[in-house]
Amino acid sequence: MVLFFQSLAFFCKDYVNDDNISNNLNIVKIRLSIFSYLCRMTDSLLRDSFKQLIEASNNIIIVPHLNPDGDAMGASLGLNHVLKQLNKEVHVITPTAYPLFLSWMEGTAEAVNYEQNASLSVALLAKADLLIFVDFNCLKRAGKLENEILKLNVKKVMIDHHPYPDPIADVMISVPSCSSTCELIYHVINKIGWNNYVNTNAAECFYTGIMTDTGSLSYNSSNPETYRMVAGLLEKNIDKDKIHQLVFHSNSFSRMKLLGHVLGSKLFLMPEEGAAYMWLDKNELQKHNFKPGDTEGFVNYPLSIEGINISAFFMEQDDKIKCSFRSRGSFPVNKFSELHFSGGGHQNAAGGESTSSLIESVEKFITQLPIFYNKFKNNDI
Repeated sequence: MVLFFQSLAFFCKDYVNDDNISNNLNIVKIRLSIFSYLCRMTDSLLRDSFKQLIEASNNIIIVPHLNPDGDAMGASLGLNHVLKQLNKEVHVITPTAYPLFLSWMEGTAEAVNYEQNASLSVALLAKADLLIFVDFNCLKRAGKLENEILKLNVKKVMIDHHPYPDPIADVMISVPSCSSTCELIYHVINKIGWNNYVNTNAAECFYTGIMTDTGSLSYNSSNPETYRMVAGLLEKNIDKDKIHQLVFHSNSFSRMKLLGHVLGSKLFLMPEEGAAYMWLDKNELQKHNFKPGDTEGFVNYPLSIEGINISAFFMEQDDKIKCSFRSRGSFPVNKFSELHFSGGGHQNAAGGESTSSLIESVEKFITQLPIFYNKFKNNDI
């Protein structure tokens, strides 16, 4: 599908000129019709290839990205439940720990954390005849697990909604217009004809991923198809009120104090760029009894400040600085992150990392954002 989307430029290039605008517009319609047909055909081929690989496999490993969020874990566990309904041997291997606020989801207890149990992870990978990558599109997003993946000579599938994928799998289902990977997987499952294998456990996982990646449908959720997928999941008898309570309203006391600390003492504005940034070092995290997932969503809070449309959050980890970026409107934080912080993502939501010190990373942001912002205003990006 990705390769055919890249062909759009060929079908539409040079389609309008002043000499014969009517004829050229007719050419465009023809080219777009051809492109639409090719996309539908490729979509069907990808779905069929995915289905055939599943049917031909017995030991399947599902891998989300490192530091998996609600969409990554929801996609992994939801697909895990579906494939087990098909009597497949399935395991989820996470490169690193998942957030504790997702531990209620059915299947988290069986997920193997490579960082904590490398030997079991390697043993499971050795028996695999199919790998499925969910919610990431370049192998560096698998962290240290990348090295083990590269050793394997098995078929691979990628299902993801981030732009600019690397060629990391035999079958690549990449649809950046989807709100989330969970929506995309559920859509593919429906098209394949496997909806009856989506039980309540799977539906809860997929619903969680959609909600966490759209802020409960408050952003990146203007496509009617998203709501059709949500409606289909609700028909699986999930308790959406329970899910929202568990995901969004079950904070620990220490997390709330950490949020209060970062907003009260570590939030800074850059008014000329309409930006805000925050940062936390390891001592502050330790003082507030930090657990994986405690800072999830922190980067979104500054966007509720009047006049702020860009937000950044920097967190010190053992071997790097984790960077998160958010924006409203058309400012492309993914391009900014890719250029300066070895990251990427969506136009309004991106991540990255830095091997410099925390202070150096924050200073780099303060220095580089105005330059990038001015280029953005001048349409020079």
